[in-house]
Amino acid sequence: MTKLLCPSMMCADFSCLEKEIEDLERGGIDIFHLDVMDGSFVPNFGMGLQDIEYICQKAKKPCDVHLMITNPGDYVETFARLGVQIIYIHPETDKHACRTLQKIKDAGAQAGIALNPGTSFDSIKDLLYLCDYVLVMSVNPGFAGQDYLDFVTPKFKKLVEQAKKYGGYKVMIDGACSVEKIKLLSAIGVEGFILGTSALFNKGRSYTDICGELRGL
Repeated sequence: MTKLLCPSMMCADFSCLEKEIEDLERGGIDIFHLDVMDGSFVPNFGMGLQDIEYICQKAKKPCDVHLMITNPGDYVETFARLGVQIIYIHPETDKHACRTLQKIKDAGAQAGIALNPGTSFDSIKDLLYLCDYVLVMSVNPGFAGQDYLDFVTPKFKKLVEQAKKYGGYKVMIDGACSVEKIKLLSAIGVEGFILGTSALFNKGRSYTDICGELRGL
């Protein structure tokens, strides 16, 4: 199974962002992952609109945006106009998540949901018909550097098993995505991996070498 390697650009070196983008693409990544936080749904602030616009303009590979914000439906068109091709929302923050997912599709992007560790499969299963991607949080959203929550692993298995029934969405992992977890979860059938400091950044090695090793796991 092909792995989707998705660097979390919140972890990139913003002092040389254009070079980071070029080096990551040369290294073989698939999707740039962009985090947006509002300080309300999660106790932190993420990337700004100017950051996202810049990366979308410079990148040759597609960009996604992970909206860790309240009322994400109000901002779908904004991010689609910036050039984002995949938009994740948290159904926990949206009273009308079904409508928002359709709004993402109508804006010309692919739709995804991001699930907190405590969000069950049964609570979101009816939304899966509208999803191109399902991003499972294996840590509580908002901060890098947390430990993987082992109780989330059965949810990955359930989502992979049910994917065909609901139209064939791709299952992704976000949070504490280490080499060991990539090996474990790819064997289960997880396709996409959001890469931060656990597997990609600040390793003192080229992205080409690291991405090559991750694909070979």
